[in-house]
Amino acid sequence: MVRRVVSVIFLTCALVIGGVVAAPAAQAAPPSSDPFYTYSGNLSNKSAGQILKQRPSRFVAAGLTVPVDSTQLMYRSVGNLGQPIAGVTTVLRPRGNRPTKIISYHMAYDALGSGCDPSYTLQGYQPTPISRVEQSLIGSYVARGYTVVVPDYEGLHEQWTIARQEGKLALDGIRAAETFLRLPASTPVALLGYSGGSVPTQFAAEFAPTYAPELAIKGAAGGGLPVNLAHNLSYVSGSQSWAGVIPAVVEAYRRTYNLDVSKFLSPKGMSLIAQVRNKCIASFASKYPGLTDAQMVKAPYTSLLQVAVVRDLIADNVMGTLGLPRIPMFLGVGQINGQIGDGVMITADVRNLAAQYCRQGARVHFTRYAGQSHGGAFPLFEADADRFITARLDGRPTLGCNVG
Repeated sequence: MVRRVVSVIFLTCALVIGGVVAAPAAQAAPPSSDPFYTYSGNLSNKSAGQILKQRPSRFVAAGLTVPVDSTQLMYRSVGNLGQPIAGVTTVLRPRGNRPTKIISYHMAYDALGSGCDPSYTLQGYQPTPISRVEQSLIGSYVARGYTVVVPDYEGLHEQWTIARQEGKLALDGIRAAETFLRLPASTPVALLGYSGGSVPTQFAAEFAPTYAPELAIKGAAGGGLPVNLAHNLSYVSGSQSWAGVIPAVVEAYRRTYNLDVSKFLSPKGMSLIAQVRNKCIASFASKYPGLTDAQMVKAPYTSLLQVAVVRDLIADNVMGTLGLPRIPMFLGVGQINGQIGDGVMITADVRNLAAQYCRQGARVHFTRYAGQSHGGAFPLFEADADRFITARLDGRPTLGCNVG
């Protein structure tokens, strides 16, 4: 099983790099100009996960030969401030098979623009190397008989790294899928996500006991986790590969919290958040090599973390602070030799999160991928996560904690 998943990842990477993956037949309207992504009705009288509209869609994945039924659902969920919002998810299942197990797969789309939304890229539009690999992984799960639910967990306005909204959009996407498929709440479910996809995975696990206790979630696997962005922003400051994350996070907070960034950003900082405003992570992470935190702010500040409101908003989205998972968890992260993390994520933060969960009574297995960067750890994590979540969906028990 593990070898097969690793083979899928590396084969897809080879196809992408070699340019063998077929382009979509025709370009559809992106979400920003597609009326399906708007809802003008009253959301306040709708229940969490209630389906608002639906339509068939298509699914493109390299090497997939199994016929797949793909459906997009718009459903009611809850925004970061507790307000009712609409969300979109894609339900993928083997054609002709009655689904019995669900994987909520959270793609690492890390987006500030709607053209990056999974519901759009899953159809073969504007694919990135990351999305192509993840689409093939999703296809492999569908080929093995699982129903895969892929939410646009950042919401309709691409609010990246926002804990409450992402976790609840993921849980309500599962509710909507089960309603659409006419499945009982006892249907086994697993959560899976890497990097940006670990955010909805972890917070869905934290919120599930109180927000969606009826869902039969059997386990969750999160890899490359941004546990506390205050630490990550310091780590990537001056990075050649990841410094573009800094203006992207500021832009995400600006739009989510209606933050007046002109009070603390420098002219360069204001220019940079405008440049990344509608991009996917592949188009901004490494585009500003050497950018420092200090360059983003104006006097008297020398760091974003000196701005009280920024510190407060980051603290509002720290993993391990919003609930205790009641399900078995698998957490993994890389660590480059001689560094504190994988280039963008802090290894000790992930291990400490696992240890914290364990002290509070959760069952967690932690793995450090020694010598691996964020990208290098991805296929190793996906293989281990596959083994972990499929065992949980099969009803096999887990042992206690193992945090290394």
